[in-house]
Amino acid sequence: MTLTPARPDLLEAQILHLGTQILKGSTGSKGLSALLQKSWWDDKLMDWAMADEVLRVELFRLVDCLPALKSKPEIARHMQEYLGQRGLHLPELLQKSINYTKPDSLPAQTAATAMTLGAEQLAKRFICGANVEEALKALQQLRKKKLAFSVDLLGEAVTSEHEALQYLQRYLDLMPRLASVVQSWSPIPLIDQATSEELARVSISVKVSALFSQFDPFNPDGTQQVVQERLVQLLRQAQQTGAFVHIDMEQYAYKDLTYQIVQDLLMQPEWRGVSRVGMTIQAYLKDSYQDAQQILAWAKTRGTPVTVRLVKGAYWDQEVIRASQEHWEIPVYTDKAQTDHNFEAITALLLQNHALVHTAIASHNVRSLAHALVLADHYQVPARALEIQMLYGMADRYAQALAGLERRVRVYSPYGELLPGMAYLIRRLLENTANTSFLRQSLNDGLDPQELLTAPRPRPTQTPVATLGFINSPNQDFSRTEVRLQLQTALQKVQGQLGQTYPARVGTQILADLPAVPSVNPADPAQTIGFIGYGSPEAAQKAMTLARQTFLSWRRTPVEERAQVLERVARQLEERRFEITAWLTYEVAKPAREADAEVSEAIDFCCYYAQQMRRLDQGQHRDVAGETNFYHYWPRGVSVIIGPWNFPLAIPLGMTAAALVTGNTAILKPSEQSSVIGALIVELFDRAGLPTGALTYLPGKGESVGAYLVRHPQTALVAFTGSRAVGCQIYQECAVLRPGQTQMKRVIAEMGGKNAIIVDESADLDQAILGVIQSAFGYSGQKCSACSRVIVLAPIYDLFLERLTEAARSLTVGPATDPSTRVVPVIDQDAQERTLQYIASASSQGRVVLQQSAPSPGYYVGPTIVADVAPDAPLAQEEIFGPVLAVLKAQSFTAALDIANGTPYALTGGLYSRTPSHIQLARQEFEVGNLYINRSTTGAIVERQPFGGFKLSGLGTKAGGPDYLLQFLDPRTITENVQRQGFAPLAGFEF
Repeated sequence: MTLTPARPDLLEAQILHLGTQILKGSTGSKGLSALLQKSWWDDKLMDWAMADEVLRVELFRLVDCLPALKSKPEIARHMQEYLGQRGLHLPELLQKSINYTKPDSLPAQTAATAMTLGAEQLAKRFICGANVEEALKALQQLRKKKLAFSVDLLGEAVTSEHEALQYLQRYLDLMPRLASVVQSWSPIPLIDQATSEELARVSISVKVSALFSQFDPFNPDGTQQVVQERLVQLLRQAQQTGAFVHIDMEQYAYKDLTYQIVQDLLMQPEWRGVSRVGMTIQAYLKDSYQDAQQILAWAKTRGTPVTVRLVKGAYWDQEVIRASQEHWEIPVYTDKAQTDHNFEAITALLLQNHALVHTAIASHNVRSLAHALVLADHYQVPARALEIQMLYGMADRYAQALAGLERRVRVYSPYGELLPGMAYLIRRLLENTANTSFLRQSLNDGLDPQELLTAPRPRPTQTPVATLGFINSPNQDFSRTEVRLQLQTALQKVQGQLGQTYPARVGTQILADLPAVPSVNPADPAQTIGFIGYGSPEAAQKAMTLARQTFLSWRRTPVEERAQVLERVARQLEERRFEITAWLTYEVAKPAREADAEVSEAIDFCCYYAQQMRRLDQGQHRDVAGETNFYHYWPRGVSVIIGPWNFPLAIPLGMTAAALVTGNTAILKPSEQSSVIGALIVELFDRAGLPTGALTYLPGKGESVGAYLVRHPQTALVAFTGSRAVGCQIYQECAVLRPGQTQMKRVIAEMGGKNAIIVDESADLDQAILGVIQSAFGYSGQKCSACSRVIVLAPIYDLFLERLTEAARSLTVGPATDPSTRVVPVIDQDAQERTLQYIASASSQGRVVLQQSAPSPGYYVGPTIVADVAPDAPLAQEEIFGPVLAVLKAQSFTAALDIANGTPYALTGGLYSRTPSHIQLARQEFEVGNLYINRSTTGAIVERQPFGGFKLSGLGTKAGGPDYLLQFLDPRTITENVQRQGFAPLAGFEF
């Protein structure tokens, strides 16, 4: 159905007229504090915060962490840390109570009490109750004002299946409770005069991601099955109680899967005729108009209308930040007027098609509301097919004005405890106080109402300015269907290539007579990935001779040519991304997301080292009168690259790329468990035009081939990543001066860690639990950066441990090719047996709170958590390299730091805290090469987070950092006296 609008100027006149009516019909005092009902402890504080961006940020950060603080002195201390800094404009009395008293003093505690009451009042402004009883009272008040409601249960982050089932059960219990109560309330006009159909008196809003803790667009089929089963329970309860179920929309990555789940379910015979259900469109998304068109086409096929809630969108900052970090296209409009314009376009589309869908216009922008209502009258939209929706505590006066104009208004009413509701509260505060907020602008006494009600004028789209500096290769977005299809195609293709032979090779000579050893799939040891032709000491000698000969010419190859070789490798990696991801999935059981990220890291190493070598090649000139001085670098010679199996592509390729671009030649001895990937690395360099002999592929046993190369007198440098034992042995061997050796060998060694994450009392526990789970059990803990110890402060120890255990219990153990898998097998039988031995002794070192079973065949070990571990216990001191997590209790933050630092390692560490002094102390005292604050400890990115540790974790080098290439070079200074017979060239002199 399509209607031609009336003349645009007439519609605009009607919009202006109706909008003015709404503005005039609203009541309440002016000023932003009136909007917030002056509920803060000081009437002026919020107004001041809006005028001071720094204060605004610090204030909202303080409010964010308040629910975690259990005592007045703690609150007072955090007030000092957040609001006591110089330059913040606070009321004089408050400033004195914060800055000049101890946290346990009476003035400080008085300020803390006021702060707590103020935050609670703010929460009550936007959250209709902490429990059902409080919510019912608030909802009854809405009904008295002739306003309908939709109830939302707060608690956005679901970390375990236990919590997901609790979320579901709360809704199942809530609907009959609401239905029984609202029957006694005085009715409001919810009858469609055309059909005499009574609308649902009870409405709930549900987040589908909260119904399943493992909700993942990468696993659409598995996610859809579980979520639909739980949605069916909700819908059946709604049918029995006469309730309406509306599906909220969340982050962009979940959008397509959410639509798929809901639409597929509603096409089933049991639900195809149900109309009391709704979906959401977010107008700030660039593809939302297409989503609206798709929903209309689906609704036409279905035959029964559903309600579409049209919102502007509440996750703008999150979407922009995520896309920027990943180097993806930003999915949202970055100009507010573009969103408003799109909102109006979708409004028109939905209202024109009111026979197919009912529309809920969810906005506080009077222009948007008036536009929708005018168009609804023009398109003769029946009352049943349109309602206005607003958020509880926001624009109440507009809601009242619309109700007074006999328009149906529904109030989105969240309820729940303050802690799970804090994320929602902060979003509302940000929305209220944003410069572009209609609510904030409407409270400006000097602003002409016609300016508020004018049609949105999007600015012309501007081409983004090129970012200076290094740009990382973006990972793939596996929420996209086309990306998942490409991966599946690659997995099938590579599966057909398994079982080939990969012999050692010296120059053009293939050493086919060497014994071949199978490399197997850790998830299925009966599946051979490839047969590896292991080298021998004799083959290693041939490789060394060729590498030394080639070095003489390769070192003189211009840097630009060497850099271009790396860049050609990078292009191949990008072109073959999915194929290489598949090889990683099969040979080392790396899940697709992590394998894809490893391909990105390999690309970054190539491009970054090429860039850095061009910079280093410029050298440094320091000339004075009569003398020139030039500081530059020379390559060292033959580099022996000994790579690990856990990052079999990125780390060996990165070390090899660094050696080659600096003018060294290289012999690559890949890990025995990942030698097929090693052969792939050499193939990439061959295809990139690397001269024969500059890189040799020499797989073999570490104790034979590896040891021979390390001891060889012509080895100039050894780049190694692996265990501490092997790394220390290499370091010792390279310190020995052998006959024929003409230079001191250099060692680059990264040797793992016993990494800790500290969680303090102020931490966001949702964030901390998910971060620890990812850090400890991602790739089964087989990363040198993995978290193997979590140190939790005593006040939250029991709560954190309980939630952590349930979260880990919810993880699926299985092969990397299964998209539902969260915990993959360990690399081989030795690793499996070693890990199981640690688990067998765990009960003597602590309390085993979780030991998941594991499938077979395959080298599986289920996630294991051991609580109450002593700091000096083997589980807290020794690197296990498996999915085993020790949980330790600390009585204070300084004690937690002492425990974290109490190992010989110093690789990575993490902190979850919202206490500024703790964050600062960790920055100063946490002995790690990479410290991660309020995020997981794994996933370092080239140039952004150069990676490497010290103490017994390594020699202090940083892969992917600005000084890494210096390890492969020797510096030289050339000084020339240019004065002859009393004269010298004069720079810039002209005759």
